[in-house]
Amino acid sequence: MDDIVNDFIAEASEGLESLDQKFIELEKNPGDTGLLNDIFRSIHTIKGAAGFLGFQQMVEVTHVTEDVLNKLRKGEIAVDAGIMDAILESVDLIKVILNNIREKNGRTEDASGTISLLTRILSFVRADTETPAAIETEQAAPAPVEAPKAEEPVTESAPNPVDLPKTEPGADKVVDIPRLEAKPQAAEAKQQKDEGGGKEKEQSIRVDIERLDSVLNLAGELVLSRNRLMRLGSRLPETDAEEELVSHVNEAIAQLDLVTTDLQLAVMKMRMQPIAKVFNKFPRMVRDLARQNNKEVELVIRGEETELDKTVIEELGDPLVHLIRNALDHGMETPEERVAAGKPRCGTVSLSAYQEGRHIIVSIAEDGRGMNPVHIKNSAVEKGLLTEDEAGRLSNKDALNLIFIPGFSTAKKVSNISGRGVGMDVVKTNITRINGSIDIDSEVGRGTTITFSLPLTLAIIQALTVDAGGEVYGIPLSTVIENIRVADCDIKTVDSREVIQIRDRVYPVVRLGALVSGNVTTAQSEWKYIVLIGIGEKRFGILVDRLHGQEEIVMKSMGEYLKGTEGIAGACITGDGNVILILDLAGLMQAAQRSYAF
Repeated sequence: MDDIVNDFIAEASEGLESLDQKFIELEKNPGDTGLLNDIFRSIHTIKGAAGFLGFQQMVEVTHVTEDVLNKLRKGEIAVDAGIMDAILESVDLIKVILNNIREKNGRTEDASGTISLLTRILSFVRADTETPAAIETEQAAPAPVEAPKAEEPVTESAPNPVDLPKTEPGADKVVDIPRLEAKPQAAEAKQQKDEGGGKEKEQSIRVDIERLDSVLNLAGELVLSRNRLMRLGSRLPETDAEEELVSHVNEAIAQLDLVTTDLQLAVMKMRMQPIAKVFNKFPRMVRDLARQNNKEVELVIRGEETELDKTVIEELGDPLVHLIRNALDHGMETPEERVAAGKPRCGTVSLSAYQEGRHIIVSIAEDGRGMNPVHIKNSAVEKGLLTEDEAGRLSNKDALNLIFIPGFSTAKKVSNISGRGVGMDVVKTNITRINGSIDIDSEVGRGTTITFSLPLTLAIIQALTVDAGGEVYGIPLSTVIENIRVADCDIKTVDSREVIQIRDRVYPVVRLGALVSGNVTTAQSEWKYIVLIGIGEKRFGILVDRLHGQEEIVMKSMGEYLKGTEGIAGACITGDGNVILILDLAGLMQAAQRSYAF
């Protein structure tokens, strides 16, 4: 029975996740009968399974919700904002009840208000009274839905089955609802497919994430073994080994390399999920926040099919929640303000994702007020974060990045940036934790765009190994722009800061050994190397003694040993069996900005 309950929780969760998006689409297209039938099926399926497993409260809520949906299907009531608020409230309650089942906390929710509200809608129909445009509720406007956390597999012992409330005759059958306008052929084809008796075979299975992680770890260990063999193979010609033996060993290594790469890619693809898993949470949130704040906002989503590692997907939810809240609460004007400013009455928030090399670019843009860098600088000076002289030297771009400082918004608010700092430090923390970077661009009166650059996966990465101060470090290759051999005389000092000119640009220079280990001594060599690093729009050079080369590494967390160490992302075992530290370039850049003031 535990397995059955687990399956019910998983399937009900998937169904409920998709409902928010479908309800928003239905509100925009109330005549879409195929969509309405699809929604009805989802609720009906959840009710039936809940009744079989004995979850009485869920049955009660889904039953009355199903009745309202049936009235919509019959055309006895029309879709409007008030009815949608009531139905969405019931869906939220069903989610809470499902979470109680998942956590086995024995809690019973007070469903009387929601059931009463839905019953009142039904009573208008039964009394043959015109449904009001918006049904009054004793409760506050629905709270915006936050992106939920990832669900862990659980077990639950089901009580005895309950008798299902009787649904109105014909409600369990999907029927065509007459429409006044013509139905597009595509929609008609979808309707026929939905009503057909044939069912496609399932093309996917659920896999416990622990099993998947175990396979991924094995693939990682295989990568390490391959790297070591390849290193040994490269040294065979230097020994007295027979030429035929060397040839056979190299062939075996080449075959192992091929198989390992294929296995690694296959396992990584198994962990990939479309970013729609996160994006689809937000149409409901935007709707609720817009209604709460009496604003008109349209959410435009692009690139939702873009795939990311499951771990990255999970870390992305909270930052996007903060940004969308800020965009609607503080960035977007009221309809009256927008019209007065010569803008369309309805504002636009755009959420997009696309792949660029080994990175995924995610951006959220809104056409609202924008942020004034002068006001941000003044606020930073008032809070004691900057002196007036430091603020005067800051570029507008650097001023915008001040909003990521913890607590920046807690002092006296400035109207143009009111509340803009709320949770922004959380956004930066979450993104840098997964080796991502943030870029912000804003123009007063035109809006703000915030862009994330995220790694495709966190498990196996390409790294450049370097020597600095007698230690070897790994630099994620995704942050490296280029490597340049330099002499000591190429590095200049300007205002007590070391810089280097590369072609027509001047970059600040950081001595890696001094910054990470405090070792100011460097190898006695005529030549050294500058590794040019790019984090968002920031560029700086890292001075190292030697380049070892590029290597595919399996990054491991150092747990409590290096927890919270700025500039260190983890550790790995190289092909020669040595353990080296992997640098967190975003954290390293923050440390460098404090130490080198660039």
